[in-house]
Amino acid sequence: MKGFSGKVAAITGAASGMGRSLAVELARRGCEVALADVNDVGLAGTAAACGKHGVRTSMRRLDVADRDAVFAWADFVRAEHGKVNLVFNNAGVSLAASAETARIADLEWIVGINFWGVVHGTQAFLPHLRASGDGHVINTSSLFGLVAMPTQSAYNATKFAVRGFTEALRMELELDGAPVSATCVHPGGVATGIVDASRVDTSIHALTGQDEATHRRQANRLINATTADDAARQILAGVERNARRVLVGADARRLDRIARLLGAGYQQLVLRHVRRARARNLCPKAAAAAERMHAPAARPTPPTRDLT
Repeated sequence: MKGFSGKVAAITGAASGMGRSLAVELARRGCEVALADVNDVGLAGTAAACGKHGVRTSMRRLDVADRDAVFAWADFVRAEHGKVNLVFNNAGVSLAASAETARIADLEWIVGINFWGVVHGTQAFLPHLRASGDGHVINTSSLFGLVAMPTQSAYNATKFAVRGFTEALRMELELDGAPVSATCVHPGGVATGIVDASRVDTSIHALTGQDEATHRRQANRLINATTADDAARQILAGVERNARRVLVGADARRLDRIARLLGAGYQQLVLRHVRRARARNLCPKAAAAAERMHAPAARPTPPTRDLT
């Protein structure tokens, strides 16, 4: 897709983070935006920011796990804006829990939003994208759709699923000769509110040495690698060049290269990192002492001549 001016984009998860940044950047480029989220207040803020660019903007409170509601929204967007060219299935949540003891209710919650939300959005909008003659599906996976991490089994499962679904969709659209393409987005650490809205199970303590507060604090520090605005620009650049996959951030590109180079061997690197972090979390004083013990000895400072 060469440029966004005069196009219409539907965006889920638009109340904050990458969804908001995508909406505002698209509006700045002359694209009408249809916004959806469960957060009414944040949604209104995004709509106001988009409206400053003089483009038509609509918004709807939406739970992407509700299939009927997503299909109704797609029909509304088509009626309100006259067409739909792009759908960004961006809404997502996270869950930190052990694979062995994760609660079924939590698993159903994350799968409903992260995977079924993508499926619902794709299937609801595809007829409208075809009708536009120039359509694009953009589905948000994650760096964790490329590599797995302890305590992230549920999140990994949904994001690996989004990757497989989107890559298969892209090939099917090409086989069909459809005027629609598909791109899978794999953000690394992007400064959004996903950690604050996540669910954290106490089972992670045995694996990581973290309680809930420590997990949220450390996770928020890790996701500050790329701003949401920069992530949005990288994603839109990928759509413009019709990329099959967009890796957002230097951290995503680096870990993707490591995983492709080492294959399943990347897991040993992950385990080494997690074990060290767990030792620091469980006994920070002992971990600090061990690091000092293995640190190279400092060179003595040569004596200085007294010139007075």
